[in-house]
Amino acid sequence: MGSPQIPTGEVLAPPPVPVSPPTRVPHTFRALRHRNFRLFIGGQIISLVGTWMQNTAQSWLVYRLTHSEMLLGTTWFCSQIAVFALGPLGGTVSDRYSRRTVVVLTQTASMIQAFLLAGLTLAHKVEVWHILVLGAMLGAINAFDMPARQALVVEMTSQDDLINAISLNSAVFNTARILGPSIAGFVLAVVGEGTCFLVNGLSFVAVIIGLLAMRLPRFEPHPPAPVVQHLIDGFRYAANHHAVRRVLALMAAATFAGMPAFVLMPFFADDIFHRGSTGLGYLMGAMGVGAVTGTLVLARRTRMKGLGRVMVVSGVTTGIAYLCFAYSPSFYFSLAVMPIIGYSVMRQMASANTTIQTSIPDHYRGRIMALYAMTVVGLGPFGSLAAGAIAGKWGARNALGCGGVLALVASLVFEWSRRRKSLAA
Repeated sequence: MGSPQIPTGEVLAPPPVPVSPPTRVPHTFRALRHRNFRLFIGGQIISLVGTWMQNTAQSWLVYRLTHSEMLLGTTWFCSQIAVFALGPLGGTVSDRYSRRTVVVLTQTASMIQAFLLAGLTLAHKVEVWHILVLGAMLGAINAFDMPARQALVVEMTSQDDLINAISLNSAVFNTARILGPSIAGFVLAVVGEGTCFLVNGLSFVAVIIGLLAMRLPRFEPHPPAPVVQHLIDGFRYAANHHAVRRVLALMAAATFAGMPAFVLMPFFADDIFHRGSTGLGYLMGAMGVGAVTGTLVLARRTRMKGLGRVMVVSGVTTGIAYLCFAYSPSFYFSLAVMPIIGYSVMRQMASANTTIQTSIPDHYRGRIMALYAMTVVGLGPFGSLAAGAIAGKWGARNALGCGGVLALVASLVFEWSRRRKSLAA
């Protein structure tokens, strides 16, 4: 059977979604008119605070046990490599089965993973290999969770509110990025890492309840093609769709550029600025403040036109900010730079997500969003290993400086590609 004709530029609307009766919802939060989206966001804010608590505590635990930049990078590698290896399969599952069912199952599995990590840590039996194995387990879960959850957002809103929904989802993610590390810094200082992992496990209950309470149209499965053909068809679609291919390439470069900042942040907080876990919480929280601000500003947009320009400006700003942080003379200057990094990174990611989601038909959505997850998360392991290796040989500052240069170059190449395509049209 031949593959369907591949569109190359038209905007494709998701299926109609029921809207709640008119309310006085502010323009910035207009996607909250949709009951299903309100349930989703309510569960997400609780669950993501727990997730960021676990991320911060896990990095600190590895650093406390080893004081090794290389093992910090290895931990990130183990927790994300499965998203790259299994992502296409996760996207295929998302396009063949009920996305809500897939997300409920993956969130339940993530809850179990957090409880296992909490139990080992609270029992004082945790070792680095436990963290690596459980991180790999979470990565495998996320390979199926991410494409299904990204695609599910479209089913909760309308075409008119899609950019708002994606921006609000990003804002919630980054509100959690503010609260989670800040709370984690306090909890780490008082009772240790195990409690952070336990809180994360409990937080999944909220998102699971929200998912089960949604009123979604009954899932109608399409006659399934063979799995291998389904996979190949998704790759072929992405390869022949210019806008999707270009955005995925930019986000792949942005992921590599950003990994030194995320992986080496405990090293900057403690060994360079001598601020310990509290300093780490402040740095991550400051980045979250900027990220929330950036996504809320983006949420006010009603037009898709101009999102390419947003990605370019955000990428250039991010590169300059990475360079400023890399060679910062003081903790307070670095703290002032972190909101700029958060603002730019998340505006670029939300714009890329929206551009892709509005350019693809629903029956490809899971597979293409799996490729998106592979670029923004799945490539992270390779970036984390590179960051650890460069930092081990030339220092953490130079590793982050390399990330800044890459972010600048990738954004300028993306802009050149946009202009070239426009002139050729």
